[in-house]
Amino acid sequence: MPTDNIVNKTATGIPGFDLIACGGLPIHRTTLVSGSAGSGKTIFAVQFLAEGILQHDEPGVFVTFEETPEDIRRNVASLGWDIDTWEAEGKWAFVDASPQTDAETLVVGDYDLGALLARVEHAVRQVGARRLSMDSLGAVFSRFQDIAAIRFELLRIATAVRIMGVTSVLTAERDKEYGDITRFGIEEFVADNVIVLRNVLEEEKRRRTIEILKFRGTEHQKGEFPFTIIPDDGFVVVPLSAIELKQRSSKVRVTSGNAELDEMCGSGFFRDSILLVSGATGTGKTLMVTEFIAGGVRQGEKCLLFAFEESREQLFRNADGWGVDFAAKERDGHLRVVCEYPEVSSLEDRLLEMKNIIKEFKPQRVAVDSLSALERVATNRSFREFVISITSFIKHQEIIGLFTSTAPTLMGGTSVTEAHISTLTDSIILLRYVEMYGEMRRGLTVLKMRGSQHNKNIREFTIDGEGMHIGKAFSNISGILSGHPVLLQDGEIERLQSMFRGDIL
Repeated sequence: MPTDNIVNKTATGIPGFDLIACGGLPIHRTTLVSGSAGSGKTIFAVQFLAEGILQHDEPGVFVTFEETPEDIRRNVASLGWDIDTWEAEGKWAFVDASPQTDAETLVVGDYDLGALLARVEHAVRQVGARRLSMDSLGAVFSRFQDIAAIRFELLRIATAVRIMGVTSVLTAERDKEYGDITRFGIEEFVADNVIVLRNVLEEEKRRRTIEILKFRGTEHQKGEFPFTIIPDDGFVVVPLSAIELKQRSSKVRVTSGNAELDEMCGSGFFRDSILLVSGATGTGKTLMVTEFIAGGVRQGEKCLLFAFEESREQLFRNADGWGVDFAAKERDGHLRVVCEYPEVSSLEDRLLEMKNIIKEFKPQRVAVDSLSALERVATNRSFREFVISITSFIKHQEIIGLFTSTAPTLMGGTSVTEAHISTLTDSIILLRYVEMYGEMRRGLTVLKMRGSQHNKNIREFTIDGEGMHIGKAFSNISGILSGHPVLLQDGEIERLQSMFRGDIL
């Protein structure tokens, strides 16, 4: 097969991006990165050069039209990029075309980029650059009155970059998140490749996404993908397409921490399963988390608890009330508890933080209490992507995970969270209030347990100072799960039993 027309790519090193770019950016071509204010254009352009140095030992040149080199050095220091050192080592060079009052800058902006391109070429040769970033085109093109002149100069830049033999990233501004790709409306037609960054406000929440709009002559993944910018890592793309259905399945059973629940589930849960416990407030979800953690510690397992609704003091006090000493388990190294309010960070940041903690601590059990708290700080799409990503990650690590969610009504009904993740979970346990004779009781049922037989009764349970005690199944009552329990008379019971046997059509 001839290979003359194959477009070779270079890996950017930006986490997650090379996956959606199917290998990276096309070599020796220009890539336009367009976005509104705060979308991350400059970080992308800087990180493209930084990762080239760190991962591939490829020197780079950064051309700045707006911020001074000193501003850029200072702004990216928190991301762990020591530009000063790279400059001293001859791996990084700045070409400063930022607004100044000296004569040289006035010549650069005087409707002719010839002098600037000469400076860029000199810097490329000086450090042996393989990568080039220019930030941002709008700042220099705003000095031109004629759109035709802007198009000519952009073609001139693209041609010069190709002759220099560097792979380049050029940033440009846009006024709206959706609509015209760039401010002048011509940049995207001249550039070989176009990437769009968005920072959309949805339901009073910001959501950053990246989309590869065009890769000339080569493939890439379609659509928008969430990304975030975090300390020490910088620009991180979080693509769902990275998830693969290749996790192994174990037949080994582990305890739920409650003997009666283990019996209902056919001798416990599978070791690498994902469990969802759903119920109204006060039905015992956190207690089930506590028993789940205690059961793991008794088996010598390391357990990790992410709590998003209660403080450490509340969790430890409640556990003490049920006879479980969380503080002692932490001191022994069998338990780690992470408590934060959901509003502290975005779900993309939260996902990466949780993954890093799991990789570092290497637990056999992970509990999240609760998903509902995370759901309220995100859009439906962001929340679903988060749930898919974290559950898939846990399963790939062959860890058993337990998640709780709060039902929206006191007596029962369907939770939005259940609809989001019911197909992703291996087991679903429902906790419900049951009103009988003017008294509130509690009921539990194993709604689903993938790959295993389980008890399908709705059984009453009580909570005391020793934990949860599951008793007998409710009899002579229906409508518990729907939130409308009804006591049945003997004749109605016999009639329903006959219907199930097929005696009545």
